[in-house]
Amino acid sequence: MNLDSQSLDCQSPDYQNLRERISRIRASIPPEVRLIAVTKTVSVEKMRAAYVAGIRDFGENRVQEALAKQEALQDLPQITWHLIGPLQRNKVRKAVEHFDWIHSVDSLPLAERIADIAQDLNRSPQICLQVKLRPDPQKIGWEPEDLRLALPRLAALPVLKICGLMSIPPLNADPEETLKIFGEVRDLAKNLTGLSDLCLQELSLGMSGDYPLAIQSGATMIRLGSILFGDRA
Repeated sequence: MNLDSQSLDCQSPDYQNLRERISRIRASIPPEVRLIAVTKTVSVEKMRAAYVAGIRDFGENRVQEALAKQEALQDLPQITWHLIGPLQRNKVRKAVEHFDWIHSVDSLPLAERIADIAQDLNRSPQICLQVKLRPDPQKIGWEPEDLRLALPRLAALPVLKICGLMSIPPLNADPEETLKIFGEVRDLAKNLTGLSDLCLQELSLGMSGDYPLAIQSGATMIRLGSILFGDRA
């Protein structure tokens, strides 16, 4: 099966606009920063168009929604799938089976369950530990001190590739506060790397409204949705 057989109209205004947005953003970010297209509620057709325009990393918030899209896009061989939303324990097996990256590991029990299932499935998912540096009832994440205490057990987990940290600032954070939070996440990753055998090189920071601040703070991955695809339905 090829792209043409999917009735993708590369001359349509929608596709041209998407390609231009992707090209413009790629030109504005360092080449080493990984652009993850966040595709929650985005149609398979738009995802296919993004692939043709050069996107290879797709981020989904919900396991079940992602499975249907992965089935529809299985003819595209180079996609890397990222789970960026909260992961429920009853969805861990499906997540380990179907995602290359899991960005939202927010507790030791969740990390241990992922490791157990990954070992059972002979998989080695790449992991980001989600941290929360400000009080926010709408966000999940490790408190820094809790994460420090858990480091020895995290470092001992088999199979998992714990690669870095992920964080989402509070919705009401202004640019100055957001920049401060991103810098604190960067510094936390450096400090934690010095305290354990883990090498937390990856920083999954920044979304459509704040990704320039994330890049300024050292982000290695940015998660962009509405700036690529428009507002969600």
